[in-house]
Amino acid sequence: MKIEMRLIESVKPYGVNPRRISPEAIDKVAASIKEFGFRQPIVIDKDGVIIVGHTRFMAALKLGLKQVPVNVADNLTSEQVKAYRIADNKTNEYSEWDDNLLRNELSELQKLNVDMSMTAFNTDELLKALKVPGNDIEGSTEVNPDEFEFKHKCPRCGFEYNSDKQK
Repeated sequence: MKIEMRLIESVKPYGVNPRRISPEAIDKVAASIKEFGFRQPIVIDKDGVIIVGHTRFMAALKLGLKQVPVNVADNLTSEQVKAYRIADNKTNEYSEWDDNLLRNELSELQKLNVDMSMTAFNTDELLKALKVPGNDIEGSTEVNPDEFEFKHKCPRCGFEYNSDKQK
């Protein structure tokens, strides 16, 4: 697979992309790119139209990036391009979390004092994921929500919430 850098203005969204992109998804992907770098290229056709990676593209725009990594899928037929656009978004729906392994990974990150917002989980999701199975005591979890920092920026008004600063 050949990955090349392209000026962002040369990459064009697919006008009738059937997958809706929420502002929250753009914010989460932008945070991921900012923290970890651009690790997955945007896949485009020979004309520069996005096949997959619309959310990454929107996140790159939000971050003000001038160039983005792309893979030009010039060996796909127009039928394959249309099918791939849908398949790429649909296939992730068939995966599920292994709750025990997820809890272990999140617990390990917490012990390392990692900013848990970088996992893209919100506070409620973290508390649920870190809950000890079989422990049905109201509010009982393996994690104290005050022990990790949670940051969130409202996509509508821009207010930034930082649990560490709100105490």
